[in-house]
Amino acid sequence: MDSEDKKLLEDFYELTKENNEMLHKVRGVQKRQTFFQIVHWLFIVGIAIGALYFLQPYIDQFQNFINEVSLTFEKFKNIIPK
Repeated sequence: MDSEDKKLLEDFYELTKENNEMLHKVRGVQKRQTFFQIVHWLFIVGIAIGALYFLQPYIDQFQNFINEVSLTFEKFKNIIPK
């Protein structure tokens, strides 16, 4: 192996090391991005479930109101002759 081939081989080795370092950095960024996407969606789902939990009493009251109105209309229907 002459000196020119050795120089080319050393240059290729340095470029390969640099490329490997960049690929590791890119993969690290991808892992962090995936992690933060999961955290983001868990946050959104958590807020939705929390909102439902805190709004549940109001939803129940509204359902009771609708049921009472429906019963009242049924009573009026039965009172009014056909």
